[in-house]
Amino acid sequence: MTISRRSFLRTTGAMVGGAAAFSSFGAQAAETIKVGILHSLSGTMAISETTLKDVMLMLIAEQNAKGGVLGKQLEPVVVDPASNWPLFAEKARELISKDQVSAVFGCWTSVSRKSVLPVFKELNSILFYPVQYEGEECERNVFYTGAAPNQQAIPAVNYLISEEKVERWVLAGTDYVYPRTTNKILEAYLKSKGVSSDDIMINYTPFGQSDWQTIVSDIKKFGSAGKKTAVVSTINGDANVPFYKELGNQGIKATDIPVVAFSVGEEELAGIDTKPLLGHLAAWNYFESIDTPENKDFIAKWQAFTKNPKRVTNDPMEAHYIGFNMWVQAVTKAGTTSTDAVLDAMIGIKQPNLTGGVAEMLPDHHLTKPVFIGEIAESGQFDVVWKTDGLVAGDAWSKYLDGSKDLVGDWKDKKCGNFNIKTNTCGA
Repeated sequence: MTISRRSFLRTTGAMVGGAAAFSSFGAQAAETIKVGILHSLSGTMAISETTLKDVMLMLIAEQNAKGGVLGKQLEPVVVDPASNWPLFAEKARELISKDQVSAVFGCWTSVSRKSVLPVFKELNSILFYPVQYEGEECERNVFYTGAAPNQQAIPAVNYLISEEKVERWVLAGTDYVYPRTTNKILEAYLKSKGVSSDDIMINYTPFGQSDWQTIVSDIKKFGSAGKKTAVVSTINGDANVPFYKELGNQGIKATDIPVVAFSVGEEELAGIDTKPLLGHLAAWNYFESIDTPENKDFIAKWQAFTKNPKRVTNDPMEAHYIGFNMWVQAVTKAGTTSTDAVLDAMIGIKQPNLTGGVAEMLPDHHLTKPVFIGEIAESGQFDVVWKTDGLVAGDAWSKYLDGSKDLVGDWKDKKCGNFNIKTNTCGA
């Protein structure tokens, strides 16, 4: 049989077109929605951040078992910025530009968050930041699912004033932006309460500080002036282990000088002999010991996922739980993973937390949260000794600092992260 050249080309073209269409269909069918995980798996912050990587993998696996999002499976893309702050920015750019993730869940320290902010703004992607921080920031491309100072630091100080009758204050932190800014807010707050400069001691140490003998000795001496003294700790990472050990070595008990920590949770206590630390405190928005059906279910799923019945949970894990489920809701509501559509859809989203309440994403990209004060127990858990009556709305800008007390964040109506309510202008 003979065939004309024109017929041959027409037939071949149809076959090639059909193959291309099949190939395109196959690629589309196999397409996933990529989710970036940007947490240190090595270095000084690995003690805290590795767990957050693990919980994100669990949450993604659970969502995939439900059918994924928008009919597609989620694909986690994990990178290790290795507690190296410039490397955070490099890895964030890689996740967004090369891997084309739809959103990133990551960072712990504020210096790592500050490092990646320009990347997320430039490339217009979304970061979910799950850790308590110093506030004084309200970025369009970031959702702050951890606590602002008015949801952790200020309530903790108020507890120490009212319940422990504290009059002298040691503000001890790791030397970077979160402790310095938080302590600036706390110093202004304490002075507004009539505390003198002589009754405030401020000390900063490098990441990974291991020798605490002299510093703890100085704290002990400061607390021997005849006034009830407390330590407000913004010490981060693995430096907490030798710090708490030295407290025990020098016989500092919670009844003498209580320590309230903002960065010590169940994970950090897991490798410490807690007997010398009984009664010391931590302020968080979640504790594993809180007895609710939601929390029991979460803990059971976590221990089953990790195949470790002793694996603990903590506050930043709950923040990722809330943030991830809010993102799923927002993407479903928007019908797309497009950044601008998801940013708009996120505001007003509500998600049950693990402690019996409901978190809401506010126009300033912060959440409503309960606040709990927990006391270290011999088991390595925290016994809740105080909590707020209801939920506290996160304030991006502190009311106790002159440069920010007139600012609000509003990405819904004002489309501005630092709107001045006195001048009715949006800042740079």
